[in-house]
Amino acid sequence: MAQDKRNQRLASVLWLALFAAAPGQADDGALSVLSWGGAYERAQQAALFAPYTQATGTRIEVAQYDGGLEDLRRAVAEGEVPWDLIDMTRSEAMAACAEGLLEPLSPDLLASAPDGTPPQQDFVPDAFGRCAITHSIFATVVAYRRDAFPGTRPDGIEDLFDQQRFPGPRALQRTPAVNLEWALLSYRVPHEELYGLLSSRRGLDLALERLDELEEIHWWEAGDTPPRLLAEGEVVMASGYNGRFFDAMVNRGVPIEILWDGQVQEHETWAIPRGAPHPETARDFLRFATTTERLADLARHIPYGPARRSAAVRVTTHPDSGADMRLHIPTHPLNAERALTKDETWYAHTLGRIQDYFQAWLAKREEE
Repeated sequence: MAQDKRNQRLASVLWLALFAAAPGQADDGALSVLSWGGAYERAQQAALFAPYTQATGTRIEVAQYDGGLEDLRRAVAEGEVPWDLIDMTRSEAMAACAEGLLEPLSPDLLASAPDGTPPQQDFVPDAFGRCAITHSIFATVVAYRRDAFPGTRPDGIEDLFDQQRFPGPRALQRTPAVNLEWALLSYRVPHEELYGLLSSRRGLDLALERLDELEEIHWWEAGDTPPRLLAEGEVVMASGYNGRFFDAMVNRGVPIEILWDGQVQEHETWAIPRGAPHPETARDFLRFATTTERLADLARHIPYGPARRSAAVRVTTHPDSGADMRLHIPTHPLNAERALTKDETWYAHTLGRIQDYFQAWLAKREEE
């Protein structure tokens, strides 16, 4: 896994170099967007990118990443930023903003709702950061194969760690985020006490001890990996993004179910990197992509909660399957009953320390 990580970083560095060296890439007027690939990018193409190109004539080029700030730091430091806009989790956007890696953004650039409601009143609370604007609410959830548990099925997040009743390999993201929260939730730690406990050495040790009880973990980094591992039967339970699991269930018929208990909700944002080649075009696209119509259409293609109230009430059915998308959105009351909101401010302030602690535990586990 360590070699895979080094190979990914090398590929990313080579990609940056090729992008910067390619003649005309940064000056042909195309808008370069860094996003997450897979089902998510396909939804963006249908709801955002293609309509924007049709409306303005501006071509959009999309590059894929799996999160993280290393490439952005390197690009800004070298003065060779190849992207105009980045789709980022809010915790990473907050950290990048604090490091001076992003351009400031104002909610004043956004359009009002169709009925004239200003964006400051139409968007969900805390949607506007100094350098990022929330467009959707997604959730990291656990999904499981139905045929692995034909009798009693998992119904609580503690079942992720119960290998007596629910045996078999798990797939978890190679990051402390969400894994730590779920580990403490399995001890029945109240939501309001989670991050206080994780701020202590005792809390971190408790969480990692719970993770250490899992006998076989397949660690993933790319968002399309968990649905694939479930589809191929390599694991019986996996963490992942709710929209990717929806795509696997509805579009590919994979026999899985989502366990909504313990879902960890997070804001997904648009951010403009410092030194972007076309910052004004990026702002124009951001205004377009966050309109009520575009956000409602995005949620019809992939079930992430729109950040605008005026968009949430316009979400209808999936264009291909006819599924009622409202029932698959993490913010729907039936799904959000026991949801946890990720404390992105806590992560923005502690990510480096927590990541180092997690990686040290992971290295020790892999040596054993």
